[in-house]
Amino acid sequence: MSEIQKGKYLFGTVKIGERGQIVIPKEAREVFNIKPGDNLLLVGDEEKGIAIVKADLMKDLALKLLENMNNVTDIVDLEKKP
Repeated sequence: MSEIQKGKYLFGTVKIGERGQIVIPKEAREVFNIKPGDNLLLVGDEEKGIAIVKADLMKDLALKLLENMNNVTDIVDLEKKP
């Protein structure tokens, strides 16, 4: 593992097994506190690639977005008023 920039890492390469599985390097699991049983979210962009994110982090983000939806709809409603 090498930290290529503060908070940015290169963990090396992984090989995809016959069943499409990968092994997340130990160093990556330690840095991102990934434990057995954790749920991970796999997202992708055909041009930019694939990212793996801990599902609970995305859940927290989604909840924060939902909490702020009232603020967004209030702003949109204000902008619609003449």
